[in-house]
Amino acid sequence: MKRLKFWGWGFEDDVVPQSEIEWMESTWGQRFGVSGFEVTPTPRAEDIRLPAPRLAIPAALTEICTTDHYERVLHSYSKSFPDIIRVYRRECPAPADVVALPRSDNEIAAVLDWCYEMNAAAIPFGGGSSVVGGVVPPSGGEYRGAVSIDMRHFNRVLEIDPVSHCARIQAGTFGPALEAQLKPSGLTLRHFPQSFRCSTLGGWIATRAGGHFATLYTHIDDLVENLRLVTPAGVIESRRLPGSGAGPSPDRMFIGSEGILGIITEAWMRVRPRPSFRATASVRFRDFYRGADAVRMLTQSNLYPTNCRLLDAEEAQYNGLADGTVSVLVVGFESADHPVGEWMKRALEICADHGGSYDPQDPSAEDESHRSGAAGRWRERFMFLPFFKEHMAARNIFRDSYETAITWDRFKDFHADIRAAGLEAIRKATGREGSVTCRFTHVYPDGPAPYLTFHGLSRSAARLLDDYWAVKSAASDAIIAGGGTITHHHAVGREHRPWYDRQRPELFARALGAAKRALDPKGLLNPGVLIDPIGPTASP
Repeated sequence: MKRLKFWGWGFEDDVVPQSEIEWMESTWGQRFGVSGFEVTPTPRAEDIRLPAPRLAIPAALTEICTTDHYERVLHSYSKSFPDIIRVYRRECPAPADVVALPRSDNEIAAVLDWCYEMNAAAIPFGGGSSVVGGVVPPSGGEYRGAVSIDMRHFNRVLEIDPVSHCARIQAGTFGPALEAQLKPSGLTLRHFPQSFRCSTLGGWIATRAGGHFATLYTHIDDLVENLRLVTPAGVIESRRLPGSGAGPSPDRMFIGSEGILGIITEAWMRVRPRPSFRATASVRFRDFYRGADAVRMLTQSNLYPTNCRLLDAEEAQYNGLADGTVSVLVVGFESADHPVGEWMKRALEICADHGGSYDPQDPSAEDESHRSGAAGRWRERFMFLPFFKEHMAARNIFRDSYETAITWDRFKDFHADIRAAGLEAIRKATGREGSVTCRFTHVYPDGPAPYLTFHGLSRSAARLLDDYWAVKSAASDAIIAGGGTITHHHAVGREHRPWYDRQRPELFARALGAAKRALDPKGLLNPGVLIDPIGPTASP
């Protein structure tokens, strides 16, 4: 297996072409009014100094545990922007002491037993692509150490049910490997988050990831048929069913639990035939809010487009879809059963009713329309954007996103308030103008999931982390004040906790804590994520 980067997105051999670096410097140089950037060199693993491990691996676990320096460094960071800043500062405030690489449920149980014996925090780790600090060890608490439990050996599609269109898949399977193993059967999970290349099925489930479908099947929740996980109290496996009204769903209890209740090892997932009919179009709007009205009508029409991403004018320009004067809606349909041209025709009529303009479609190009034109450019840029994070951090540019969801009746004021809060926070922190752009990632009949991205340039590397948090906090405060969710699909992790605590009902927090005490009595699984640490190791 290729090694994941510890300093940025993807694998060690993922290199951003120099032409893209030059585009980034030119684009943001013009935006910030500077002629060049001071660049911090990319760190090497040996540049990150770690204290000696606090834990000694017992003889019974030496075959599956390591204190290798690179592995410890990799498992001490997430892919959040604050963590990338810390990497470039060569700082590691909460290192992993040991990395466990179990190969079976029994070996996971053995590692958890050892953590319980040693009072060590146990942190589940899939691809490490969390952008909210969800896989880093806790920096507080009376823990004798931290063990990162890496699921890379749980990497196979174990069984396919071609009759029911389901597959039993191990939780450590990365996106590309999952799809490659399904491909001979003609089936696909069709779940493509932006982190697809370097994230795992277990991570998608544990964080309630949003994926390929902009409407209808938006979250991984919709694709889970059953779950199996190992907890400190034992193994749990739900019954495999298409649906059930028998009480609260066991699966729903663990989907989104972010590793605090147990470690997901496998799941039966709903798969589907690979699509053979597609149609994609891009629609231009002179006014972003008129575009939003068109999207609302699309979601309430029961057409259920597969893709329905509205980008504001600035976002569309950054993605190479327009010149900065128009917002762009990328809309698409797909099916494995029937042509989708009639659905597209009706969608474009709805867009035209709201002032949208578009180029005539060539029906003969339907099958490949998702790979060409504006839709193709957006798709390519969308998957490539995370690779810029490390290069921005190296140039004292902070960039991050706050993705949320709100009902349609509140969207316009909500969007305006968050954008204003972000822009004002950037000006106050940096002394210069920044950028806050917006696109819809997923949409529902009752509201959109706006994904707002902010950019700013710090005066120095020393100020970068503080400037980032000033802007992130201001926007997050505005989200909660406006009645939105602090996260639509990035999960809570450690970095969204202050705002999640304000969103989450207090009685629910107590109920979640009771469930954690039943499954993890000492509170060692990913402590501090979702709820405060519990048990004898909690800080006073």
